[in-house]
Parts: sequence; structure tokens; C-alpha cells
Amino acid sequence: MENQVDIENEGGMVEEEKIELERNFSTISESGIREPLLNSKSRVNNTSQIAIVGANVYPIESLDYEIVENDLFKQDWRSRKKVQIFQYIFLKWTLVLLIGLSTGLVGFFNNIGVENIAGFKLLLTSNLMLEGKYFRAFAAFAGCNVVLATCAAALCALIAPAAAGSGIPEVKAYLNGIDAHSILAPSTLLVKIFGSILGVAAGFVVGKEGPMVHTGACIANLLGQGGSRKYHLTWNWLKYFKNDRDRRDLITCGAAAGVAAAFRAPVGGVLFALEEIASWWRSALLWRTFFTTAVVAMVLRSLIQFCRSGKCGLFGQGGLIMFDVNSGVSNYNTIDVLAIILIGVLGGLLGSLYNYLVDKVLRTYSVINERGAAFKILLVMTVSILTSCCSYGLPWLARCTPCPAGLEEKCPTIGRSGSYKNFQCPPGHYNDLASLFLNTNDDAIRNLFSSNNSNEFHISSLLVFFAGVYCLGIITYGIAIPSGLFIPVILAGASYGRIFGRALGSLSNLNVGLFSLLGAASFLGGTMRMTVSICVILLELTNNLLMLPLVMLVLLISKTVADSFNKGVYDQIVKMKGLPFLEAHAEPFMRHLVAGDVCSGPLLSFSGVEKVGNIVHALKYTRHNGFPVIDEPPFSEAPELCGLVLRSHLLVLLNGKKFMKQRVLSGSSILRRFHAFDFAKPGSGKGLKFEDLVITQEEMEMYVDLHPITNTSPYTVVETMSLAKAAILFRQLGLRHLCVVPKKTGRAPIAGILTRHDFMHEHISNLYPHLVPHK
Repeated sequence: MENQVDIENEGGMVEEEKIELERNFSTISESGIREPLLNSKSRVNNTSQIAIVGANVYPIESLDYEIVENDLFKQDWRSRKKVQIFQYIFLKWTLVLLIGLSTGLVGFFNNIGVENIAGFKLLLTSNLMLEGKYFRAFAAFAGCNVVLATCAAALCALIAPAAAGSGIPEVKAYLNGIDAHSILAPSTLLVKIFGSILGVAAGFVVGKEGPMVHTGACIANLLGQGGSRKYHLTWNWLKYFKNDRDRRDLITCGAAAGVAAAFRAPVGGVLFALEEIASWWRSALLWRTFFTTAVVAMVLRSLIQFCRSGKCGLFGQGGLIMFDVNSGVSNYNTIDVLAIILIGVLGGLLGSLYNYLVDKVLRTYSVINERGAAFKILLVMTVSILTSCCSYGLPWLARCTPCPAGLEEKCPTIGRSGSYKNFQCPPGHYNDLASLFLNTNDDAIRNLFSSNNSNEFHISSLLVFFAGVYCLGIITYGIAIPSGLFIPVILAGASYGRIFGRALGSLSNLNVGLFSLLGAASFLGGTMRMTVSICVILLELTNNLLMLPLVMLVLLISKTVADSFNKGVYDQIVKMKGLPFLEAHAEPFMRHLVAGDVCSGPLLSFSGVEKVGNIVHALKYTRHNGFPVIDEPPFSEAPELCGLVLRSHLLVLLNGKKFMKQRVLSGSSILRRFHAFDFAKPGSGKGLKFEDLVITQEEMEMYVDLHPITNTSPYTVVETMSLAKAAILFRQLGLRHLCVVPKKTGRAPIAGILTRHDFMHEHISNLYPHLVPHK
């Protein structure tokens, strides 16, 4: 899956560009740098810096989470009045309120769409079955599924390829500092919403819960960047948030709101963002995230009450999401604890196998998806037909079961809702396997978690359903539709959990519904590798705090067992997509290296007052996003590091054409000509590009003062610092550039710049293959 196309980063460049630049610039001599552990023929970072997003290959950039403290920034803060500071704080809370309201409304809209579309399809199939028209019923069922699936695939393949999948790995990567192409674009948001509705209603073994996290993040990004220039929806009063740091906070709130909207679990949403999504956290962000999820919970509760009056079409009466179930008594004995330990071990084993198979299927599908949109759609149609055959065909293997006596609901069920599907059975009987397959995923989970009738599902039917869901979940994830992993995992886990409950029978004090809950928890822990957030989400959904110790136990066991085999499913997908994700811990081999060992070269630097032509050539022939600025005589007694200037700021400065004929300081005129907001980062990569510059030959010979836009306080490390320590520092501070300064005096004031790609396993293994284990 890893593409071998080489794209240069801040520290390195391709060979042709290197030769051209050597004609125009002098590079820093490396004679004073201590010898590395292994001499390398090339110090150019040629590791792959591309990502596969939606089966399309895109170059990768990093985000600027660091505050650029230059003269313009300081002037802006000194000139701000209390009213403007209050406006900034007020807008922050207003935005998180809007994120919560919007995400809650979208989550409710998703459920109404799925319930009504899927409800119509299932009602049509059920009516034809009751008339004995079995082949016509299958044709209607499969035909509706294929049409819905094709529409969802066409949206993804033709409009927004980045909307395919759950989107959680992409959001996780973004909050780690990776700016992958179009993952939070408005087009991705629209396709995510409608594609998720169509895909789930098409009967795929996927969920809308994972895509809701991506949806919430997209909503937050749209609001945080002040709308969309492309679609002529912009709000200039959001200029305060035109920086990656504030957008990161808003997107974290949006991701948490997505979980809250998907599961009606506000506290679980906050913990999910903290445990799985965010790479950087602080107490102020915790408050805003909690406020956002609380708003989502209030919106959903209000809309649910409205729908219980019957004004939402086929929308169910049982609540927004699936398992709003209080499972009663939760006293347990020694046999129960032993069974729960076994469930945890089984969840870890099955979860690690699930992740392994998902990884293999995704790599296989990528070969098909890369052939073009037509192949993506054809793959979706194939999986849809296979899913329809399984959902309609497997219930024929189950025997008819007499309806239990004393039920409040009708048995067999007439219509869509209910637990007892008639399928092909005579009056007074129901098909338990059809009650799971020919149902919405939410209703299927509600049926599995039900404890009203412990003998409602035969063990053989549960085994068939588990095998079907397990296999269909694996082959479905990775096709070109928005799809989440939560629902397939919960369905499979609840199935084998209920099997345990049925097998123990009278030996257990816990009912089969509670065993289903524990089975779902074990499989979630084995695949997602989350503990705290999954535990709280399940407890919020089931409304049963007495199950807390058992859920904690089963999650800890399943995660521990699964971690012995591979990583969590989202971590695997991040790696497979080629996203340069920085882990919270450093690799062991990094302790054998120092920061100076991995700096790529040649290093390009500017003088404090630089010739325009030199800057233009550097921007033209490199893709570096940061350049060190060095003051030299007569502006300083000796060469000294003034700071770091960003590529985007240089483009704005050159476009403003505030040049001088003589090499003198002119910072005061630049401070009068520009404002800090002129250098703010626009959203979705719509900023000024090098191709937009028009520089005449006469201007190329002029000079420009870089001091006003130079970050005078960049983070620096000495070249002898352990690479492991530098990597942890880089991630925890959310940096894009880390300057490496020399240990000894008498050398150039900067030895190199470390960027995200310099910490990547592939780059270091190219330099020191004897130290770095092969992956």
C-alpha cells in the first residue's frame, strides 16, 4: 500500500532542485558536526510523504499549531482592547454552541433518514413475504439495496473520495498535526451525511456512528474557518480563528459532539475525544468539549420527544439509538466471573483477528479502487448483492419457533418494527434469524440486548448470525461508502455474548441481555483498543451503573490480549494510509541517536534583510515551509539565529511588494503596511501560492526586511539531544519545525531543522538500517 513517490519536506529536496539551488545559495558546512553513527551517502529526506485518502494519493503537509511570535503578532496583542478580547472569548463559546446544535440536528436527521428509508424497504419486503411472493420479495429487497448502495458509492467516488470509511483515522491524524487533502472539506461533509444515510439504509453491515465523528469534525472546521470560499459562504467576523491552533480545539469539540450525537453519550463523547482522537489536551478544552456534548444531548432529547408523537414517519418509538435498555438485576457469582474472563479473552483474540483481516481486505480493495470511480461503484454493488443474499438467504436455515405466551407485542410481527419476524413461518411462529438479519442494525442490537425472553434466539441462529456479521463486516469496510466499525463490532460481540448466556443457563445469575452487553464490550476492546470511553458509552446507553465492574474487567482483558498481536484498527488504518502519525512514545531505537543525526540537508537560510531574488528562487525550487533567518554584520556583531520565517508569510510579504533598493532595516514601514490578520491562515488550503506572485526583474534585485514576520522565539534543541527526547517534545508541543542548534561555538548558528517526516521510521531506517528494525 505504501506509495514510493518521493516528495520533499522542509529539510530535504529532490536531486535536480538541490543542484539548482547550489548555484544560488551557499549551504552550511557540516564539517563541525560530529560524525553520525553511520555515514550516509545522502542526507536528503526522500521518505514517502503522501497519503492515500479515498484511494487517491495526495501530498501531506503539517499544521502550524505553534504561536508565531513576530513583531506583527506582538503589535496586534498590544493594540487589542478589552472589548476585542471579550469578543474573542464570546465567539469561542458561540462556535462550540453552534457545533453542538448543528451536530445534534445532523445526527437526528441521519436517524430519521435511515429509519424511514430502511423502514419502507423492509415493509415492502415483509408484505410480499406475507403474500407468499418470495422471489419477488427478494428482488425488491436486493433491488432497493443495490440502488441505495450505488447512490452512496457514486457520491463518494465522484464528489468526495475522502468521505469513504468512518473518517475517525483521518480526524485522529488531523488532530495529530497532519493536514491531509479534503478530509474536512464542505463537499466531504455533505457526502458524509447523505452517503451514510444511503449506505446504512442499504442494509450494509456498517454503522453511522463512526461517520458521525467525521461529520462533527467537518461541521467544526466549516464554522471555524469562517465558511467556504469555494461555495461563497464566508463570515469575515471569524477572522480571530484563522489559525490551526483554534481550529484544532474546535475540531476536537466537533469530534466529541459526533460521538455524543451517535450514541446519546455526552460524557462518553468527551472521553472518546480525550482517549482516542486528540493528541493534545488542556483543561479549557475539556470545558468547551463538555459544553458541546451537553448541547447535543439536549437537542436530541427535545427532538426525540417530538418524534414520539408520531410525526416522524417510520421513525421508531424506542429512542434515538439502539440499546436504551436497563437490564435489571446484575448480581453475579464465581461462574459468571470466570465466564466474563473467558469472554474478554475471546474478544481480544477475535478482535485482533478482525483487525488483521480488515487490514488485508483494505489493501486488496485499494488495488481495485485505484482503477477509478467505475470500479469503486462496481465493488460496492458486488458487496451489496452479496449482503442481500446473506440477509435474505441465511434465515431460510433457521427453523420456525412458536411465539411465546403472554407477550405485549404482536407475534409474529406485522410490518417493520418488532422482534418477531414471520418470514416464511406459519401463523403463530416466527423466524429468529430473520429478526436479526431483516431488520435495521439498531433494532437488531436492541433485540440482542433484550432480556425479556432468554430463549428468543436459538444458539444455532446466533452462531450463524455471528459468522455472517463477522465476515460481512470485514468485507464491507473499505468500499467507497461512509461506513463505521462500531455497529458490526457491537453486533458480532453481542451475538457471542448471548451465546455464552444461553450456554450457562441456570448456572448464571446474569441474564442473556447482560451477557450480550459484555460480549459487545469485549469485542469493542479487542478491535478499538479503547477502555475508558467505551466503558462510559456502554453504561450511558444501557443505563445500568451496576455493570461498571464487569464492563471494566472485560475491556481490560480484551485490550490486553489483543495488544499482544497487533495495534488497534484505527492505528492500523492511519499507518496503511501513509499518514505520518507521531506516537505519544518514542521508538526504542531513537535513544541510540541524537537530533543532529537525522537532520536532512542542504539547509537554506535567509539574512534578516534578504535579496528578493534569493527568496523567490528558494520558494520556487523547494517546498520548504520554514526557513531560518540569520542576522549577520552589520546588523549584528556576529552571525546569530534571529528566528524562523514561514513560507506562507513570505508569500504575503512578497505580494505586498514592500521592497527597498538598499540593504537597510525597514521594519517600521512593514508594520504600518500590514496587519497580523493579513498573515492569518485561510481554511482548506485557499491561501496565496507561489504561482500568484508577479515579481519583475527589477524587483528581484531589491531587498526586503524579514524581521517583522520572523518568529523570534522558535523552539530549539541542541544537536546532541536524544532523538527520543526530541520526538516527544515535538509531539507534545504540536510543532511543525524544531530548530537544531550546534553544541560548539564558532559554527553557523543553526545546524538543521527537524520536521515531522524526519521522525518517521522509514526515513531513519534509510539512514541507519543497522539500528532500526524492519517493519
